[in-house]
Amino acid sequence: MTTAQPTSFERLRQRSRALLTGIIDPMVSVLHRLGVTPNQITILGLLASIGAGALLWTDHLVWGGILVLAGSAIDLLDGALARRTNRATKLGAFLDSNLDRVSEAAIFFGLLAHFVGTGAKEEALLTVAVLVWTSMVSYVKARAEGLGYPCTSGIVTRPERIILIGAGLIAGPITAFLYITAILSFVTACQRFMEVWRQGERPAR
Repeated sequence: MTTAQPTSFERLRQRSRALLTGIIDPMVSVLHRLGVTPNQITILGLLASIGAGALLWTDHLVWGGILVLAGSAIDLLDGALARRTNRATKLGAFLDSNLDRVSEAAIFFGLLAHFVGTGAKEEALLTVAVLVWTSMVSYVKARAEGLGYPCTSGIVTRPERIILIGAGLIAGPITAFLYITAILSFVTACQRFMEVWRQGERPAR
């Protein structure tokens, strides 16, 4: 059986993450020396996202976008720190994945509150669409893995989604970035669904 080759987008993402690893490793070493724990980093990332949501709610889009990206950067550190300190546990992964969902909800709720307050109906609907489809991306993966199916495909995962939203808030117009994020999240959810479906259709050996 041949192994599926990664797409151009996936290869680009792998190279980007390899570059990020070179940046993150020195920071992880410093955190390790300071005695910071992975769970503390996870909580800090959640607080950053809640702060970003509050800024968006109060119409500070650029500062909110900066804090969204800062929270995303923090989120990259907890797993790396857990692996460096041999503290990677199932419970820690459980905490991280659940707080990731809360973090995204805080950001999008703040953005939705901003659009509702300013009467931006199109953007409000787009924010709901993004929240729905990003939730589906995560749900399909979690449900698949709970049933024993590997689920690793998808062109846009959480880091890419958060970077898109953060960049859109800073650079603008956010409407275009919301359309891109909603469409790519929908495509990713479909990719993951089809990946699992094809595995389920394979005859047992």
